[in-house]
Order: sequence, then C-alpha cells, then structure tokens
Amino acid sequence: MSEFWLISAPGDKENLQALERMNTVTSKSNLSYNSKFTIPDFKVGTLDSLVGLSDELGKVDIFAESLIKRMAQSVVEVMEDAKGKVQENLLANGADLTSFVTHFEWDMAKYPAKQPLVSIADTLAKQLAQIETDLKSRTAAYNALKTNLENLEKKSTGNLFTRTLSDIVSKEDFVLDSEYLITLLVIVPKPSYVQWQKTYESLSDMVVPRSTKLIAEDNECGLFTVTLFRKVIDDFKTKAKENKFTVREFYYDEKEIKREREEMTRLLSDRKQQYQTSCVALKKGSSTFPDHQVKVTPLGNPDRPAAGQNDRERESEGEGEGPLLRWLKVNFSEAFIAWIHIKALRVFVESVLRYGLPVNFQAVLLQPHKKSSTKRLREVLNSVFRHLDEVGAASILDASVEIPGLQLSNQDYFPYVYFHIDLGLLD
Repeated sequence: MSEFWLISAPGDKENLQALERMNTVTSKSNLSYNSKFTIPDFKVGTLDSLVGLSDELGKVDIFAESLIKRMAQSVVEVMEDAKGKVQENLLANGADLTSFVTHFEWDMAKYPAKQPLVSIADTLAKQLAQIETDLKSRTAAYNALKTNLENLEKKSTGNLFTRTLSDIVSKEDFVLDSEYLITLLVIVPKPSYVQWQKTYESLSDMVVPRSTKLIAEDNECGLFTVTLFRKVIDDFKTKAKENKFTVREFYYDEKEIKREREEMTRLLSDRKQQYQTSCVALKKGSSTFPDHQVKVTPLGNPDRPAAGQNDRERESEGEGEGPLLRWLKVNFSEAFIAWIHIKALRVFVESVLRYGLPVNFQAVLLQPHKKSSTKRLREVLNSVFRHLDEVGAASILDASVEIPGLQLSNQDYFPYVYFHIDLGLLD
C-alpha cells in the first residue's frame, strides 16, 4: 500500500512496553510493517508558541500535500506520450517515495535542529511557496504553448471546408500579380465532378476556358481551381452557390504561408525542448490530439506532403530531458522532502503538547499491509494505547470486536499522536 501512519507515544517504560505489544500483535496478525521514526531534539520554546505553531503546521501540511499532487499531475501531462514511466520520475532524493519515507533522516544541513521550531517551519513554508510560484509560471507558459499548438493542429485537420489550405496549394496553382485575372478555389462534392467540368465555364461571363484543375480531395469533396476576371467574382460566387459549389475564401500570400509554417516549427521546437523523451507535440494518436483527422490528398505534385500528414509525424523522436520535466523532477523531490519534514515537525509539536515536558516520546512509522486491514489495525492501536486517555477511550469502547488479551476501541479514536501519509499522488 502507498499509505503510512505516523504515530507517537510517551517514551516511559510503560509505553515502550505498549509499543512492543503493538509490534507483536500487528506482526502476528500481519496488519502492518512497523519501524522507528527518528526525530531530532528540537528547541521547545514556550507553550503559546507551540500552540500557534501547531495550527500553522497543519495549514502548511495541507498546502504541501496539495502542491506535490499538482506537481505529480504536471509530470503526467508533460509525459503524455510516456505515461507508463511517470512513477519512476517521481522520486525523493533519488529514491522511490516509499523508501524515502521508511528510511527518513532529518536534513540537519538544510533545517538545523538548533534553530527555533518557528524558524524551521518558516523556512519550509517559504520553500514550498516559492516552488508553487515557479510551478504556476512554468505550467502557464507550457499550457499556453500547448494551446497554441492545438489551435494550429485544428487548422490543419478537418475537411476542405474548414481546414487550412496553405499546406495543400502551391504557387503554381494560381494566377498571381494580375490586374484583371484571379484564381479561385472551389469545393465540389465528388458526385458533382462531371457537372462541374461541364458547367464551370458558363457559371459566369469571363471565365477562362480549361482553367480548372483538381488539386486535392478528402473523403467527400474535391478542391478545384478556376481562373476568371476579377470583375465577375461576385456573380460567379452566386451562380456557384446555386449549383452547390462552394468558393473557399483564400488568397495566396507566400509570406503568410511561410510565417504560418515557421510558427508551427517554432512551437514544435519549443515544446520538444520542454520534454524530449516523447515524439513531437502533434504526434498522430497522441493523447493531446486524438487520431480523428480527415485525410486530404494533394494531386498533381508528388513532392507536396499529404495534408493529413503533419510536421509532427514527419519528425523523428528526440531523446533526452527538457527543462520543464527536469524542473518538475527536481522540485517535486524538494517539495516531497519538505512535506515529510513537516510531518516530523508536527509529530514533535503534538507530542510535546499532548505528553508534556520534559520531551520524551517515541515516534513509529506503520505501513498497513492492505486496505482491508486498516480498521482492525486502528482498533489494535486504540486498545494498546487506551491508557493514554482513559476517559475518551472508555466512552467509545467497541465491545463487539474481540482479540485475545485486547479490549478494542472505535477506529476513529486517537488516544495517541497520529498523522496520515498518503503516497497515492496520482489517484
């Protein structure tokens, strides 16, 4: 299970015996794996400061858990073409999260135990706040880039009525720089090809004879060129519409077409630089752009790429790690480490507040073996440590549950210090 319970009990002889009893029962019943959780001897300070710190650490704990879950989700989004490898990128100090928690050691260099507790908590809170600020900035830039790519992709998919034509047509398809003549693009349903060939010259006056050419097709229509005099454009459009031929509004601008292609190349390059272990950003069948595009086949120019085949499909896979993924991995590790340090601080503060001075308690990390055993494990713990709060325990005893030698209590009751650590960050 990706779940841990972090508890503490007083360190006197009676409670150390209770801990041993807990270990014996949980081991025999195969309820959990237990290990000591070492926490440094901090400067206690005043009772008032501990009470205030208890509230503040609770808020920072919630914030930290939320932050690392968002960062884990960001790794999923960036690694869209390699989601099976997400978990191996969610590490803490180079170790998997379970190993880090079970072998936790306080980082004295980063968070000196000799400092006041308030100072340590403030350092952790500021560290997490800075990571969140950077995360917002980086993910916003990444999402903007992704949105721009999606918009460009939408323009290069679909049928002849809606898609961009810049990757279908070529300069040779048009009469350009003429004061009197202009080339129009007309979409003709496939069943009407013969009708088009017979009638296009008579749809209006001043249509250039034999000027039509089929330059591309999709599943339902074909894209034809036709050349005519500029002054009959409106009349030709009206007659074409009456015959169910659609004139696409398109002006061949070589500079604009070049700019659009350069923009796509730049965006693809920028996104690949963020994460380079997958194919390029518009890969066919990727999770970002489902494989639903319409195949458009250009005719008469074998060197012109098929419109259904985009730049991304023609790019090769890149290896390596981009700066966004690298940043996420490094800072996820930092945030997770800070979170576990916060858990340790909370155990210390709550143990002092509950068990009093001088500081003397033992923290234990429990890893339940399976979800179905957590209720029973809770009952065992509550019974073992019932003496820590006789009044509270006596009020909620559950006499219906029996374990030899143990009187068990309700699973929602905590006579000891308890904190939960959930590593199911992608659930």
